[in-house]
Amino acid sequence: MSKMLANKDSSDIQENYKKVNNRIQEAVDKASRNRSSIRLIAVSKNQAVDRIEHLIKIGHRVFGENRVQEAKSKWLNIKKKNPDIRLHLIGPLQTNKIKDALAIFDVIETIDRERLAIKLAREISLVPKAPDFLVQINTGKESSKSGIYPEEADSFIIFCQKELHLHIKGLMCIPPINEEKSSHFSLLYKIAKKHSLRYLSMGMSSDFDTAIRFGATHLRVGTAIFGARDQF
Repeated sequence: MSKMLANKDSSDIQENYKKVNNRIQEAVDKASRNRSSIRLIAVSKNQAVDRIEHLIKIGHRVFGENRVQEAKSKWLNIKKKNPDIRLHLIGPLQTNKIKDALAIFDVIETIDRERLAIKLAREISLVPKAPDFLVQINTGKESSKSGIYPEEADSFIIFCQKELHLHIKGLMCIPPINEEKSSHFSLLYKIAKKHSLRYLSMGMSSDFDTAIRFGATHLRVGTAIFGARDQF
């Protein structure tokens, strides 16, 4: 794609963004919730910079990336020009990428193991401002996915908060593709409530309406906004 975003692509993104926000408002109204309690995270994985910048131009400020290296290559310059951007890491974090992640992300949603939490606690003492953290819960107990199993969530959250003093602000989950999502969203809500955690990152393009009904505060939406991903 050229540096200048094609007019059709530009209008498609703008129209998609409007549709997503309309869907959010409809779900919010049905759930008798406040729109201000929900943040839309535009998932920009594999999206070209000009497509991201178009969304910024029309007013969006919260984005999510899956990989630290890709985020570093795209977002350092974008964030310099737009210091009010909030960038979330929504993919797995390798321990050898911690320094880079702390430098670029405002929220890390994928705290999923003790070793990672310990290394993060060591590194944040060396940075001027620590990001907020979410614990990823593997609600479906899928071996192919990252995340703490639900029965281990209580002890892990307490360990991160009390022993490591990490700023755990909420929970995140990615339910199994072929299962009904309500039970997974409900489980995440119950765990968060037990620990007085404010943020629930759950719900993607196909199911965020349901997630809103179960208390989602952060929606991770990519395809419904950008369409099919570019190969970055």
